[in-house]
Amino acid sequence: MAIVTPVNSPDTTAPTSTPEKSTEIKTTFSSEEIQKLLPHRYPFLLVDKIIDYVPEKLAVGVKNVTVNEPQFQGHFPERPLMPGVLIVEAMAQVGGIILKQLPGFEEGLFVFAGIDKVRFRRQVLPGDQLVMTVELLWIKQRRFAKVQARAEVDGQLATEGELMFSRIN
Repeated sequence: MAIVTPVNSPDTTAPTSTPEKSTEIKTTFSSEEIQKLLPHRYPFLLVDKIIDYVPEKLAVGVKNVTVNEPQFQGHFPERPLMPGVLIVEAMAQVGGIILKQLPGFEEGLFVFAGIDKVRFRRQVLPGDQLVMTVELLWIKQRRFAKVQARAEVDGQLATEGELMFSRIN
């Protein structure tokens, strides 16, 4: 029997804080900090920074798209477009930032288990800044996870969809 853990249900308990314990939650991550969390490296590290992070719930990442990236040599030389699969991969890497920081999930590697309802709404071009918002939907059996991902350029929706992950050791 699968155990589903809802991760974004409203918290009905009031937070308690004591003056002696003020734990500051990190809400942004630099490129160096991202590399400590994700195994990806150039040319496949597709997240430049995290601009907002809510533990166990949400992350917002940024990818600065530049014309000197290797995919633009062949996709397409006369009209460079960021491949959709790389947009989806970038969104997944933002999801990885959430997953790698869940209690008990620090070890292991997260890989795609499924991609659903992905739609491409706008082209992503060199010079664009891709802003990706990824929200954790659920976790099953401490092995599977599903996120809702959305990528925007200049406030316009570029790509959206649901991404599923499996943790492997």
